[in-house]
Amino acid sequence: MTPPTENTVLNMKNKSYSITAEVLVPPEGATGVIIAQGGAFAGWSLYLNGGLPTYCYNLLGLNRVKVAGTDPVPAGTHQVRVEFAYDGGGLAKGGNLSLYVDGNQVATGRLEATVPMIYSGDETCDIGADSASPVSDDYGPTNNRFTGTVNWVQLDAGADDHDHLITPEERFRVAMARQ
Repeated sequence: MTPPTENTVLNMKNKSYSITAEVLVPPEGATGVIIAQGGAFAGWSLYLNGGLPTYCYNLLGLNRVKVAGTDPVPAGTHQVRVEFAYDGGGLAKGGNLSLYVDGNQVATGRLEATVPMIYSGDETCDIGADSASPVSDDYGPTNNRFTGTVNWVQLDAGADDHDHLITPEERFRVAMARQ
């Protein structure tokens, strides 16, 4: 199966979300991409960087915000999770990031802004590798395959009280900006 395009994956823009993955790390440790959406010009990626759990949010190729744990994920089956708490109040707002391993918080960070509409017209959502241009500069376009096993990934979006409906005025403004 080819990786799904952006419009076939849960939309996590302009809202709070979480990404949870259960991974099996071999005795020698693991590295590589667990899940990534988008590419070098916008998107996000959850991966192990030299064994360290890491989440990278790529804002239009201009700014990459990373949160990373300080200890490698040990051998065995573990859950790696990132939570984003959206500030709300409109499109492209910021929010707080929290990174967890087995339910224990290992890092926090802050996004001052987010991608409002689309990460890419041709990038995909990949599990176990980042198959096109890389979201993060921590790995290249090749040899970024996860060296352990990704058992499953779950995306959850909109778990907050913010109103994320786009008003007719906002939709008109976005349409005019594309012209």
